[in-house]
Amino acid sequence: MAFTAKDVVTLREKTGVGMMDCKKALQQADGDMDKAVEILREKGLASQAKKASRVAAEGTIGVYGTAEASALVELNCETDFVGNNPEFKALANRIAKTAVLARPADVEALKAAKIADGDVTVDEAIQELFLKIRENLKLRRFAVVEGTAVSYIHAGGSVGVLVSFDTDAADKPEFTEMGKNVAMQVAAMSPEYLSSDEISADELAKMKNITIESALNKPDTLPKPILMKVINKAIAAGKLGEKDLAAYEAEKNNKFLFNFLSEEAIAAFAETAVADKDEYTADPIFGKAIEGRINKQLKEICLLDQAFVRSDVFDGSVGGYIANVAKALGADIKVKGFVRFAKGEGIEKKEDNFAAEIASMVK
Repeated sequence: MAFTAKDVVTLREKTGVGMMDCKKALQQADGDMDKAVEILREKGLASQAKKASRVAAEGTIGVYGTAEASALVELNCETDFVGNNPEFKALANRIAKTAVLARPADVEALKAAKIADGDVTVDEAIQELFLKIRENLKLRRFAVVEGTAVSYIHAGGSVGVLVSFDTDAADKPEFTEMGKNVAMQVAAMSPEYLSSDEISADELAKMKNITIESALNKPDTLPKPILMKVINKAIAAGKLGEKDLAAYEAEKNNKFLFNFLSEEAIAAFAETAVADKDEYTADPIFGKAIEGRINKQLKEICLLDQAFVRSDVFDGSVGGYIANVAKALGADIKVKGFVRFAKGEGIEKKEDNFAAEIASMVK
């Protein structure tokens, strides 16, 4: 079956594949348009399989939401150029819509689902885009949140956040604005928990132990009464050299004392502190200092306890900001949870050594 240049253009418009590839596919298919599409697809799948081992740490976070449910999706690619491609971003959002409509159990189920507003599966839609882009594309993860949620996408898809609420004010613009501000907080400050109530006793015990070890290994951060005990023990044990002893006597009342001591002296203090760990942990002064440090950490990792970053809107904690908005609206607003995706987080990126590459080429 003969084909014309117009047929080549039509195939290109249909698939997005280059003109020469379209021409070759039509030649192989004897001008049959449907068969040419299948040929291109098969070639694309083979090429996609070859590129599957390439690191795909770029990409975008897609989002879709309704009053009933919302979803975030991470779709990865190899380069930020493709990650900023409008068609790539649109596909990520369509996959997020599919997640809301299909409620898949896992990524494989989502890939097998029929894509929203289309006639192919999510996996096939990804393959079709690969034919145009020719980069390793991977659907990495997704999350579906039931009920009322407010989303925020930062920097064109580098970070995506969903914050879910239990409220009777979902239709009020003041609520939506508040929800967006809280979602921005999650994007900026990356909390680990909603509140300290979510942290188990084992996790708190681990946090306390790490905090104690850190304090003992950094003697300059110890409460002064504890530090003096450590220093006196180290001196009595002969752990300081003559220069450090002289520096200590000259500067012991200086708050910058540690600037005048050697690294060996500071290491000796840390060694002494760690060796007498049981004694110091039993000291109420040390215990109070550790408690203060843990409370400070909790305010950093728990969303509701974090200082609200938009101090121009509210000066206080995130929990205080939400309560303030709820009071102004005469409504009930409770944060149920949040999801935060950052593209490529946890994926080891390939570091290109261009100097070595050029050197190898000229050998």
